[in-house]
Parts: sequence; C-alpha cells; structure tokens
Amino acid sequence: MDYLDHLEAEAIYILREVAGQFENPALLFSGGKDSITLVHLAKKAFRPGKFPFPLVHIDTGHNFPETIAYRDQLVEELGEKLIVGLVQDSIDQGKVVEQKGKNASRNALQTVTLLETIEKYGFDACIGGARRDEEKARAKERIFSVRDDFGQWDPKRQRPELWNILNGRIHKGENVRVFPISNWTELDVWNYIKREKIALPSIYFSHEREVVLRNGQWMASTPFLSIDQEDKLAFKSVRFRTVGDMTCTASVDSEATELDDIIEEIRVSTVSERGARLDDKVSEAAMEDRKKQGYF
Repeated sequence: MDYLDHLEAEAIYILREVAGQFENPALLFSGGKDSITLVHLAKKAFRPGKFPFPLVHIDTGHNFPETIAYRDQLVEELGEKLIVGLVQDSIDQGKVVEQKGKNASRNALQTVTLLETIEKYGFDACIGGARRDEEKARAKERIFSVRDDFGQWDPKRQRPELWNILNGRIHKGENVRVFPISNWTELDVWNYIKREKIALPSIYFSHEREVVLRNGQWMASTPFLSIDQEDKLAFKSVRFRTVGDMTCTASVDSEATELDDIIEEIRVSTVSERGARLDDKVSEAAMEDRKKQGYF
C-alpha cells in the first residue's frame, strides 16, 4: 500500500463509522474538488448499495455556472438524493440581510441556511471536505467535531481521538461535523484525483475569461460583483484552486490544462489555496469566527 491507499482506507473507515453511529447523516456537497473526492470515496465505501445519506448543497445563488452544471450531472449519474438549501430563501424570509457595497458577498450568509437545513431534515451528522492543511482554525478541529444545539463550534469541546476511536455520542439537538479527509493535503487530493481519474468542473483547469482586479487578486467578472469605472478588467488565462461563491473566490494565473501541470504548480506553490478566498481575509480569525457561528 502506498500513502494514498492509507489515506483512502482511513476515509472509507470514517464514512462507514458515520453510517454505523448516526441515524440521519448527510454529505455536504459544494461541487469543489474535496467534496467530489468525498463522493468518490463514498462510492468505494457503499457501492453497490445506495449511499446511507443524501447530498446537501447550500446554494448561495452566486455559484460558478460550471459548478452547478457539474453538480447536476453528477447527481444524475449517481442516482442519489440531492437536497438544495437556497440562501435566497433565507434572504426572502428576512432571516439574513444581504450585504451591500463593493465587496458584498453571500458567503457568510450560508451559515444560517445550513443550520436551517440541518434542523429541517434533522441531520445528526454532516460530512464535509475540510482539511487541516487549509487553514489554522481547521487544523484545530477533530475528525468528529461536535456542534451544540445552536450549530456552534467550541474549540474547547474537542474530543480526543486516540487509536482511531471516534466518539459520535451527542445530546438531542446537537450534531457532528465529520471530516474524512482531514489528514489529506491539497497535493494528496490532486494526486488521488489523478490516480482515480476523477472528473472535475472545468474551472479547475486553465481557461481564458474576463476577470476584474479586486483587492490585489483577479476575480471572475460576473453580474454578482459590483463593478465600477475604477475597476481594472482584463482577459487572462486563469484557473481556480478553490471553488466557492463567485464574489469571494479569486483565480490564479495559470497555464495548467492537465493534471500533471496542476500538481507541479501546487508542489512549488508557497501560498495556501485559501489564499484565494477573500472571505478568509476579513480578519486574522475570520474562519474560526465563522465556524463558531455554525459555518461548515
């Protein structure tokens, strides 16, 4: 077994532990490479049977069109259930207030929609694709991460996970966020995608598109962004290392059109993939603050 076999075996073990320990789990699906990898691992864990959980997508309404098209095609191929929570519904119901201004984004609003979806369907465990190497707040989180009955994360309530023993016991109203690929790195994910020949949305590969310079980074030009005469627009060859809301996800200059090229880019990169997420730059503790409120 090579190191990818070990990582795969660990992730499959965790997914099966979720199926065994929880009554009503769900797999949070964003259409990004990490959640796509989770779906592939779930196929290995549970096929030829059906998944013991639905896929859940919290849709900001500001997603990349390529991501939504990929999501719909994948779900059709899988024949699995997809539940979509719409941030627009939360806005229309007055539960969240849409941000205004040049750097407005719906990304933070997802938390309320996610918690509403968890409560509506009674999910007691939500599987996500977060990894410890992404960001320091995620590095502190366990594989089974308990959230209270308000969906909030308390770093001081982290449980020990010795000898791969995972404790899923929770009180009524609480839920657990589960991270099967927590121990993977970005490079591990890409090497696994290459080995397993996993298809991805086209935005992960270099392509020409109109972009706008925002806070020193090139964002995809979209009607969701407030663009004025002071903004610099250009057509560039770019790709996206991470997939999120179009209003907070920056591109990177790239000519990588093949997996080997992407892997080499990442291998020599000195910046985390989260460096392209403007929502993480609101403050030094932006991610941890969002997680404490119930974020993914």
